[in-house]
Amino acid sequence: MPLPIGLLTRPLHRISRDIHRLGSKRGENNRDRGAVGCFDRFALIMLGFLAFVSDPALPVVVWRGRPPPMLRIALYAGSFDPVTNGHLDVVRQAARLADRLVLAIGLHPGKTPLFSAEERQAMIAETCKPLMQKQGCEFDCVTFDDLVVTAAKRAGANILIRGLRDGTDFDYEMQMAGMNGAMMPGVQTIFLPASPGVRPITATLVRQIAAMGGEVSHFVPPSVAARLKKKFAGK
Repeated sequence: MPLPIGLLTRPLHRISRDIHRLGSKRGENNRDRGAVGCFDRFALIMLGFLAFVSDPALPVVVWRGRPPPMLRIALYAGSFDPVTNGHLDVVRQAARLADRLVLAIGLHPGKTPLFSAEERQAMIAETCKPLMQKQGCEFDCVTFDDLVVTAAKRAGANILIRGLRDGTDFDYEMQMAGMNGAMMPGVQTIFLPASPGVRPITATLVRQIAAMGGEVSHFVPPSVAARLKKKFAGK
């Protein structure tokens, strides 16, 4: 038969305080901090038992170590039209920071991309997915036609990845990070500086060079170079 709480001779918080003091005193006498830790664990068990006999309907929560860490889900947004070595550089760095990396392809109604959304998704799967798997990072690829922070919320992302090539990028991205942070404080922007060898590369320049018959194999992965060559064949 459960004991009413009023039959306990002393309140539970006082019992907890006195048990902790007794355990600390024993630890000081023994010069053994481990004894204090063991005694505190015993005190917690006793308090749980006293709470149970007072009212068995009360929920009992048992902590076993630290709670599991929150997954680091990052979202890297861009046009990826086409995928360049600069994009791969950012993905390679981001995959070392995140447990899951979502590559988000922006769709803009007012723009006519060179490659369709499906073609860009195929390029990303061909080039970025192997890099992420090598780093042990989970891969995902989505499209979006609204705000980046809205896409991040849908993906469950708590990190936004942005690549920086130069000071111009930094000024623009700082403004965007401030606005995104105001709209969604729970999402943190992380800037990743481009490696020296890929800093001059932009998707716009790659398209222009390919359209004029120039060689782009230094700026994009081989599979993307083949797609560009096929896209502009006969033009």
